[in-house]
Amino acid sequence: MPFSLRHLLCLSPLLSQPSPIRSRHQSILPANISKTSLHFSLRENFKFIAKAASVSSPGADYPEQLVDDAQRKRRRRSVAGVDQEDLVDPEKLADPDSFFCEFNGVQIHHKICDHEAEEEVKEQSFQVTGSGVARLGLPMILLHGFGASVFSWDRVMKPLARLTGSKVLAFDRPAFGLTSRASYLGQQGVGGGDARPLNPYSMAFSVLVTLSFMDLLGAGKAILMGHSAGCLVAVNTYFEAPEKVAALILVAPAIFAPLISQKVVKENEMEKANKIENGESNLNVHQHPFVRIWKALCKLCMGLIGVAFGILSGMRDMVSSLYIKALSAILRSAFAVMLVRMIMDKFGILAIRNAWFDANQITDHVLQGYTKPLRSKGWEMALLEYTLAMLTDSASKPPLTKRLAEISCPVLIITGDTDRLVPSWNAERLSWAIPGSTLEVIKNCGHLPHEERVEEFLLAVERFLQKVFGVSNRQFSPAAA
Repeated sequence: MPFSLRHLLCLSPLLSQPSPIRSRHQSILPANISKTSLHFSLRENFKFIAKAASVSSPGADYPEQLVDDAQRKRRRRSVAGVDQEDLVDPEKLADPDSFFCEFNGVQIHHKICDHEAEEEVKEQSFQVTGSGVARLGLPMILLHGFGASVFSWDRVMKPLARLTGSKVLAFDRPAFGLTSRASYLGQQGVGGGDARPLNPYSMAFSVLVTLSFMDLLGAGKAILMGHSAGCLVAVNTYFEAPEKVAALILVAPAIFAPLISQKVVKENEMEKANKIENGESNLNVHQHPFVRIWKALCKLCMGLIGVAFGILSGMRDMVSSLYIKALSAILRSAFAVMLVRMIMDKFGILAIRNAWFDANQITDHVLQGYTKPLRSKGWEMALLEYTLAMLTDSASKPPLTKRLAEISCPVLIITGDTDRLVPSWNAERLSWAIPGSTLEVIKNCGHLPHEERVEEFLLAVERFLQKVFGVSNRQFSPAAA
């Protein structure tokens, strides 16, 4: 309740109670109190009352609480140091050298480095020495890994363009980088038809985009370079159109290598078959009637088991459909969005540091390059849709490891000796599984050889291209300051 002059007068110890009836011109002050004393007394009592009110009020520190609450809310809205309050369309985050093209309704962000256009530009990090410029004439397409983007190829695009003497293109796969976040909920096709649109987060979509960029570059063949999960796209693209792939370069490949090579498995199977065949031929000479009855019963049991498996295989589609529906409901829930934000906030930067052998080399520029896509609208939804597509693809397709022996094009595998995410021994086994492949192990290097050990990485690629295509010898050396 607001304080009036009457309240102040009542509380003042220096003032007496006013008379109920007074003349208009009669003073209410006692004889020993002047107007100056009254003014001073009112001012001091007002200060006293205001101070008492501020101490006794429960909201005395309310402005400080507002600041603390605002800071806490701002921290809650931040993911990996990126404010989630003002998210924008990915195109607004594009760099001056960014390009966008539409594919099945998705705006694909990509960058192109043309050797001829960059020929006169001085390389900031590396220079090429040696006589003569080799003209390989084969473009190269770069495929980034999980959680990365075109940014991860930033330091090697120009040197690779000079090395190949052709164009080098890198694009952001859907759910990553600055490619638009398309909404896909397994909807029906246009017009209510049964045909569903291609899932932009599926492996098939990434493969088709890669083939489309091959056509865009105007070359009959191209070299595919993949990093980590991008190697899956590269290998699947090869199996989709092997005639268009001149070579594969797999960097820290996130492809599970078989523990035993397919050649050993086939030899063991043939050896067992020969032994069984020889054993049956010897047994058929002298076979007891009881043994024949036992064999007949075994064949009958095997037939019944085969019928049971046939029934189960018929139910597999129904079980798979239920599994996909349940998984979709979970990953498309508000809880999943909250969970993915929390995971990215807690472990996003940690994963980047863990990918390097020497985390002290990671600059703020690198961290900003990796966290920049978190400013895009719908990044959480896109990441969950990608996870869902990855899980459903793996459940519906045969494992890629069984087809590695079918690769016939030249293959280079590059790995770091201290890779904590995909161990170097997996890359070594992968080189055993792919016939004629070449393995390069870079020392003191983690999961990102093309970022952490650029010079050694380029030398490994150079040796491979020289061996396969006869590119003239050129050496990459640090540019003089």
